[in-house]
Amino acid sequence: MHYKGFLLLIFLITSGLKSEIVVDPGEMVAIKISTCPDIKNKEKFFYTFDNIEYAIIPSPFSKNSRVINSYCVPIKINEKDFGKSRITILDVSKVNLSEEDSQRAYKESQLIRESLNSYSTNIKPSLKFISPVDGIISSRYGKQRYINDQPRSPHLALDIAAAEGTAIIAPAPGKVILVGDFFYSGNYLILDHGFGLLSSYSHMSKIHVQAGDFLKQRDIIGEVGSTGRVTGPHLHWSVYLEKQRINPESLIAENFFEKLFNWSKNRIKTIFCLRSEQRLN
Repeated sequence: MHYKGFLLLIFLITSGLKSEIVVDPGEMVAIKISTCPDIKNKEKFFYTFDNIEYAIIPSPFSKNSRVINSYCVPIKINEKDFGKSRITILDVSKVNLSEEDSQRAYKESQLIRESLNSYSTNIKPSLKFISPVDGIISSRYGKQRYINDQPRSPHLALDIAAAEGTAIIAPAPGKVILVGDFFYSGNYLILDHGFGLLSSYSHMSKIHVQAGDFLKQRDIIGEVGSTGRVTGPHLHWSVYLEKQRINPESLIAENFFEKLFNWSKNRIKTIFCLRSEQRLN
């Protein structure tokens, strides 16, 4: 190969190098603003860590491996088997709904969806989450659910079993934007943590806050119960980012910040990609 041709090949190879962020479904992803300056023009949750500014985005739940190319850095979501969860609901009216209950559940789902579309810019979000209740994890995020042997949607939340009346606290600062008694969720509330980050709490026996309250981390929001469709007392805790349900357990893991912000060491692999127009004849 001629010298100039060799230089051209090196140029094409290096210009075709990209990095992809590799994550599990339901995790948060941190993208450096310096790497993707155009992202600064979008409505995103921005977070500064170690004097470096990042955009925090969700990796959607997916059963199969997929690649998101919406950003300057491809995001590969791993294929992951979350396992299965089988529960039996003794009150079959909570499984096979009457027409009246179906209409109620539908209206409530619309109300919840509207609330989860909130995007408050006057609340500064925190990533320093703590567990909202002391208890035992009874069902993890992502499991394929079977209710009375009927396949249902995946369990995109974290269930924490605890004795009835156990205090539930705010895992991070936020504003209460919805409180109510719902068919499936029982005594339920939503916290808005700002910039598309929200969390919800289901099946409580008591609620100690009301819509409009601003809460600090560790403020008591309610008590563990068994209201709604349940098999026993527990907290059903969901976390949302940009309307995507993410894994709450990942937020309270000891290595959360290490995994999220050290992706240059642990979670990026260099991939070789020559665009079609760059290929050599």
